[in-house]
Amino acid sequence: MTSSRPYLLRAIYDWIIDNEMTPYVLVDAEEEGVDVPRQYVENGKIVLNVSPRAVNDLDMGNDVVRFSARFAGHPTEVMFPVSASLAIYAKENGQGMVFSDETGGETPDPSPDKPGKPRLKLVK
Repeated sequence: MTSSRPYLLRAIYDWIIDNEMTPYVLVDAEEEGVDVPRQYVENGKIVLNVSPRAVNDLDMGNDVVRFSARFAGHPTEVMFPVSASLAIYAKENGQGMVFSDETGGETPDPSPDKPGKPRLKLVK
């Protein structure tokens, strides 16, 4: 089964935009294939404003997120694998989603005491 992360990333992005807020994406800048301005990386992570006002040509594909933006006035092409996205949230209130580690898109085995029951986590 394919990863749900790109679908959730796009859905939460749309939800944040529909509520007239500013979507921020937290990215693991140390993951292979991440091309971001390194001077803004802190502790191996970078927070990117991906609002329509801040970026041009945003492409949130199933494998890669791409866009162009200005950093300190300099036009910059940004690209990162969807797997490097750690969270997406609204700047104004912090609501959004934190992504857990995925194991190649495989569903983990259900716990032995509750076979077949879904495990949901409330994200505020």
